[in-house]
This record gives sequence, C-alpha cells and structure tokens, in this order.
Amino acid sequence: VITLQQTVDLVRLSIDVVEASVDDVLEGEDAEAVHAAILRYAREVAFATAEVYARAAEARGAWDARLEALVVDAVLRAETDETLLSRASALGWRARGEACVVIGRVPAQRSEADLFEHARHLARSLDLDALCAVQGDRLVLLLGGAHDPRAAGTALLDVFDPGSPVVVGPSVADLAEAQHSARTAQSAFRVVPGWPDAPRPVLADELLPERVLGGDGHARRHLVEEVYLALLASGEALETLRAYLEGSRSIEAAARTLFVHANTVRYRLRRITELTGHDPTTPRGGLALQLALILGRQAGH
Repeated sequence: VITLQQTVDLVRLSIDVVEASVDDVLEGEDAEAVHAAILRYAREVAFATAEVYARAAEARGAWDARLEALVVDAVLRAETDETLLSRASALGWRARGEACVVIGRVPAQRSEADLFEHARHLARSLDLDALCAVQGDRLVLLLGGAHDPRAAGTALLDVFDPGSPVVVGPSVADLAEAQHSARTAQSAFRVVPGWPDAPRPVLADELLPERVLGGDGHARRHLVEEVYLALLASGEALETLRAYLEGSRSIEAAARTLFVHANTVRYRLRRITELTGHDPTTPRGGLALQLALILGRQAGH
C-alpha cells in the first residue's frame, strides 16, 4: 500500500521519537534496558520490512518476466494489437521508432535472468529498448530504436552462444510492425546453416537465396518484385545479366553475345548492382540474381 521509502521513514521516525522520550520517563537501569529493547525491536522491524518488500519484488519480477515472454511471443506469432503495445509500455518500452528482431542460440550454463540482464545492459549502452525471451534453444531479442539493425546485432553478440549464427531481421517502423521483422528473422534463422561462412551477425536480407530454397514465399516475391521487375523495366540490364550469367560469367563472352564493348558490359553490371543491391560479379550476388531470373520467368513476367 505504501512505498518502501515511506515505510523506512515511518519506522525511523517512530523509533527516534521513542528513544528521545525514554530518558524523560525512565531512569537508570530501566532506561538502559528499554534502549536495548528498542534496538532489538528496530532490527526485527527492519528484517520484517525487508522480507515483505523482497517478496513483493520477486512477485513483480516474475510477473514482468511472464509479461515480457508474452509480448515477444505475440510478435513472433504476428498477434500484435493495442494490448501488446500496452504490455510493452508497462515493461518500459519507449516506442521511439524503428524496431527489429535478433535471433541466435542460447549459450550454455547461463541463466535466463543473467542473459536478459546482460542483454538489457548492452542495449541501454546504445540507447535501445530490449525485450527478451527464450524459446527452446533460441534466444529472441526485440530491440526498439534500432535505426541500424546490423550495428544493434553486433553490439549484442556477447549475449548469444559463441560461434553460432546470429540473424538480424530488417528494421520496421515501430513495435506494431515488428511481426514482419520477426517473420523474416525466423525464416532466415532456419536456413542460415546453408551459408557456413555467413558473417556474424548476418542480416536476414543477405540470406535471400537460402530463404527461397527453404520455401519462403516472401523471399520469392521480393526477388520477383524488387529485383526481376526492376531489371525488366530497365530492358538492357535484363538482357545483359542473362548474357553474363549464361556465358560462364565472363564479361568478354557476354560482350560478344551482345555485340558490344566489354566496358559497356562492365558499366551495365554496375548499373544492375545499383538497381537491385546485388552484385552479379560476386558468387552470392550472382546466385540471388540467377534465382530472380528463374522466379521471374516462372511468374510469367
């Protein structure tokens, strides 16, 4: 009903008044005995008070932990609503813009409480909000204020199992949209073993080829709508990419096929990189673009 500080002040004031009045009503040994009794009484009251508020703090901490797990689980299951936002606010979520989801393995021999406290400490050092949950062998972090997802994921690497992959979902507008980051991060985390040399952390968007091969429909649509159609609208870019990829990825062979100078092919390849964000001259960029061509044709464009 009253705060701990109010309780301490109440007890201190009561004991101070009694101690100051003892010598006015008692003398000699009686006064000394009462002073000693007051000290024992004060000690017992102090311990009893500490016990009451410790139990209350433990109950509140357990409730907060359950509430935090509910919030993160709702985001992972795409069940975000006003209730979710209210619960997150009760946990200290400041709703300051971009949010992203980071997923990795739970380190061995560390308690959940220790992990979560460590994660929150690291997040606060970057002025980020952090909500945490453990699901099986996965540690899921929901970060608020993450303008740079890679930087946020890098700062929190120590929380995850050393050596295991850590996947960072894309940044979204706010907590209400965090389900999209969670969906992408979960899809990427399932297929990240397909890229043994993936950086740590790895962005979910860097795993587009693996996600497509893993059956992620959102990744398929991304390659068709954001990559293939951009190339199709450019015209010569699509023709150049097809000639380059089907010509053993040789600039000279593509130039002969297109009846243009090799430097023209190089210029167009740089243009393709600018249009799509994928460099056809690198193994992974070429793979993503090759899949985009195949999926675009399959879609009938």
